[in-house]
Amino acid sequence: MTQSIHGHEVMQMMLSSEQSYTKESLCAEIIAKYGQDSRFHTCSQENMSAEQLVDFLQSRGKFVATQNGFTTSADKICNH
Repeated sequence: MTQSIHGHEVMQMMLSSEQSYTKESLCAEIIAKYGQDSRFHTCSQENMSAEQLVDFLQSRGKFVATQNGFTTSADKICNH
C-alpha cells in the first residue's frame, strides 16, 4: 500500500535540514526520504506526487527565498 504523507512533514524536514533547496533538489530529497511511490496530501489536496506537492506549496507561499533557492519557516506551517 502506498503511504500518504502530509505536506507539513515535508516542511518540517526542510526546517530540520537547515539548508536551501531548488525545486529539483527538494523533490530529490523528498523521494530519497519517503520513497518514489509515496503520495502526499495537505489540508486541501490529496494524492500528489513529490513534484506536485512542491508546486502546490510554492503556489501557497509556503517557501522563503534565499540566495541559493528557497527554504521555509515555522510560521508558514499551519497548525490545524
